[in-house]
Amino acid sequence: MRIHNGRETSPGPRRSVDLDSSEALRLLGSVSLGRIVYTRHALPTVRPVNHVLDNGCIIIRTHEGTALTSHTRQTDPLGVVVAYEADAIDPNTHLGWSVVATGYAHLVTDPLELTRYRAMLHPWVQQTMDYAVRIRPDLVTGIRLMETDRPAGL
Repeated sequence: MRIHNGRETSPGPRRSVDLDSSEALRLLGSVSLGRIVYTRHALPTVRPVNHVLDNGCIIIRTHEGTALTSHTRQTDPLGVVVAYEADAIDPNTHLGWSVVATGYAHLVTDPLELTRYRAMLHPWVQQTMDYAVRIRPDLVTGIRLMETDRPAGL
């Protein structure tokens, strides 16, 4: 709701426009907060995390003891299937975008890459984050929420 002339009003009608995968990935890289979705005890689990985009891959930091660290450590060569979602939607106008990247996550094991990612990506919580996970997106989809064109005179 917003206030217009002293009255509460709702944002006008919206339309959803599909984004191509390159635009969707570019938008995902323009923000630092997202949500990773993975399986824990055969059920979907969602966690907010910060990320960087590096050569088309989504990089997040993690720590020992997390289910995601364990899953990516014990996975087969393909990796573990995850989804990653990020968005920027204005809470008042309801305009913005949302992107979902689905792919395989792997634990980053190369010491030089880990050092580089530690310098690029700073955890938001006070906890030692010794690990990094790389998500290679196979499917990237997104939408942009836009105002619907209104007829003249309205």
